[in-house]
Amino acid sequence: MALDNVVGEILDSANKEADKLVQEAEKEKASILQQAEESIATKKKAQQKELELALVRLKQQEISSAELEAKRIVLNAKKDALDEAFRETLKELNSMPPSERAKVYGKIISKAAGVIKNPKVFCPKGDASLIGAAVGVRAVVEKDMEPGLILESEDGTISLDYRFRTVLEGVWEKELKNVSNILFG
Repeated sequence: MALDNVVGEILDSANKEADKLVQEAEKEKASILQQAEESIATKKKAQQKELELALVRLKQQEISSAELEAKRIVLNAKKDALDEAFRETLKELNSMPPSERAKVYGKIISKAAGVIKNPKVFCPKGDASLIGAAVGVRAVVEKDMEPGLILESEDGTISLDYRFRTVLEGVWEKELKNVSNILFG
């Protein structure tokens, strides 16, 4: 029996040691799981914060993109309106009554006299009679061209283009900002 007592004590001791090791292992396991959960929670918070920042950036990009597109649409509409104003102005100039056109042609020839003496004047077909016997004109040549005049020096080295489209384009280019302000405020 003494042997049975010794064996029993050893088994008891071994069982207690095993229980102690199991308890320590359980504590270690709980600690590791706790650390893992804390690490997961920290990473989850960081990812959530990154996601929120990414969403804010994306929203801002979308807003900026929409604002840019809106500005582009407005600018295109303004450009279309300016182009239409240019076309209407040119149409009115081109359809000017002959009496007014004769006055305009006279002013053009007078203004050009300071640059070209006795110019050859090119005018649209049918407009030669509007120039008539203008003072200081060497010759009047009708040709297929838009309304207005082209004046050329005797040697052909100087040419002044006073066609209505050309004059309007020059004025338009210089005054585009003012025209835009008048139309759009």
